[in-house]
Amino acid sequence: MEIQFVLNQKQVTAEVGADTVLLDMLRDLGCKSVKCGCETTNCGLCTVWIDGKSRLSCSVLAASIAGHEVTTLEGVEKEAAEFGAFLAGEGAEQCGFCSPGFIMNVLAMFRELENPDIDEIKEYLAGNLCRCTGYMGQLRAIQKYMQAKAEQTKDQKRGEATA
Repeated sequence: MEIQFVLNQKQVTAEVGADTVLLDMLRDLGCKSVKCGCETTNCGLCTVWIDGKSRLSCSVLAASIAGHEVTTLEGVEKEAAEFGAFLAGEGAEQCGFCSPGFIMNVLAMFRELENPDIDEIKEYLAGNLCRCTGYMGQLRAIQKYMQAKAEQTKDQKRGEATA
């Protein structure tokens, strides 16, 4: 069947089978950041946004996204690179296999939660597995990223107030 949807802010038409999962279709469309790690919805590697909300693409039938908006890491490259620098700065990127799904969830968390504490961060990201790190570097990177974003917001507000 043919479906139409928005992928990374571009209208797309794709031919999918009734049993095609979103993960496979996205990879066929060139979104290589979306990875299969477990096929059981337990690792978070296949995280994408559907209509702005984090979803595991291995558990979504491609046909169900007709008329919706899907965002992958390729669609948020600038934000992803900005946060990725914080990960690298904390030595938390290591092999990088889990990074795309992890980054998608961090960016979604940043949009959804205002100034989360460490327990809220851990709860939000509980579905993202990493086999290389002990998560402490990732948590430090998140906290530093959020602090930097808060400072940017303050600076912007000060600039608007003086303009």
